[in-house]
Amino acid sequence: MRLFSMYHWTRSNHERWLRNREFFDAPWAGGVVLLACVAIAMLLANLPWTAEIYRQILETDLSLVVHNARNSWIFPEGMTLEKLINDGVMVIFFFTVGLEIKREIVCGQLSSLRKAILPVLAAAGGMLAPAVVYLCFNHGTETATGWGIPTATDIAFAIGILSMLGNRVPASLKIFLTALAIADDLGAILVIAFFYGGTIEINYLLIAAFVMLGVFCINKMGEKRMVFYLIPAIVVWGLFYYSGIHSTLSGVAMAMLIPMQPRHSKEYFIHKMRWLKARLVDANPDLNGDGITDEFPNEEHRFYLRQMSRLSSTSVGMSYRLEHALSPYVTFLVMPLFALANAGVEIPSLEYLNIFHQSAGTGAIGMGVFFGLLIGKPLGIFLASWCAVKLKLAIMPDAASWRMLLAVACLGGIGFTMSIFVDSLAFTNTVMINQGKIAILMGSCAAAIVGSLLILLFNQKPLKIK
Repeated sequence: MRLFSMYHWTRSNHERWLRNREFFDAPWAGGVVLLACVAIAMLLANLPWTAEIYRQILETDLSLVVHNARNSWIFPEGMTLEKLINDGVMVIFFFTVGLEIKREIVCGQLSSLRKAILPVLAAAGGMLAPAVVYLCFNHGTETATGWGIPTATDIAFAIGILSMLGNRVPASLKIFLTALAIADDLGAILVIAFFYGGTIEINYLLIAAFVMLGVFCINKMGEKRMVFYLIPAIVVWGLFYYSGIHSTLSGVAMAMLIPMQPRHSKEYFIHKMRWLKARLVDANPDLNGDGITDEFPNEEHRFYLRQMSRLSSTSVGMSYRLEHALSPYVTFLVMPLFALANAGVEIPSLEYLNIFHQSAGTGAIGMGVFFGLLIGKPLGIFLASWCAVKLKLAIMPDAASWRMLLAVACLGGIGFTMSIFVDSLAFTNTVMINQGKIAILMGSCAAAIVGSLLILLFNQKPLKIK
């Protein structure tokens, strides 16, 4: 009876572990966790017994102060928990985005002009149109600087929704949206770098450039050990932090310098693996010398298995290894932390949720962001794609219809993570920032709903445009 109970307990725990593993491996899981964190942040910011504690925690000072007899040094200056998440932890997010962009440029959907032209032009249209829509509501006001907010696409949500819709969307359009979102991320990074930086401290920037040049030389010399890239990455982050360029962009810059080539060649890997396999087969099965064959794996077996594992790992390029290793942490730790720190908008009254409010002199942030995401983004993606195909600059994705492309383009209006990030850079006024966040949440939800409904409606109903 006891053995049966232990077996049942072990089996139930194993099944629970498999279910958890299936959840975390699902493409839509990150979106679910992110939405949950948004809801938690909104509750923490608005419940009377948690709002003050929530704000105090985010404003906790984390700067290090070093004193001597004459001077004091503060590093990083002005660092709070909220700033640590936005300027520090989010570097990992941008670093992973940089690795994805590099992979797509080197050997993916952006590796050739024929492959890249459609998603790149669609991404450009999907950034230009929402910026124009936003400026239609805010031109000539102090909120005009927020034009970059509705130009971004959140790849995690968009791909997650496509995955939940299954085979209703052609695989070619899923690839198209993925490539578009990556090109869109590159565009958003350039927008942040050129339009939402502070006063440039050229000295820090020059030192950072010198450090990155050294890393580039190390890469060209064939160095594949991670420590030679990790330490300079931390130094470059600090230099970017004080240079006036947003510090998270250091993650993208360093990602471009990470080697993609493996440490070992294919021939060396095969030769070494055969040698280790032979040693493993010949490993002494009786290490204790008692005439009893030890079970596999014994200590000697484990030694060769560790060597084989290390060889397999280093035979994959560092860039691929880092992207694979960091992706779960970005999806289930970095982005949820960002949501917890930034989605907590205090709503003093229901009037605060009125995104159609427009005040004299301050424009209409809510309408600009909402309609930029819901209308501007899909319209820009669709029209740019249509023009590219009709002008024979690109070809239509396989098995795709114009109706389905329009539906998928609507999912491009899910801004969320990158849009909230740009919103925090575009304004300094807390009320404006919060108005932008509310519009981002409402616009992204509306785009997700409209896109999903259109996909269900247009499934297997092609539209021919002559």
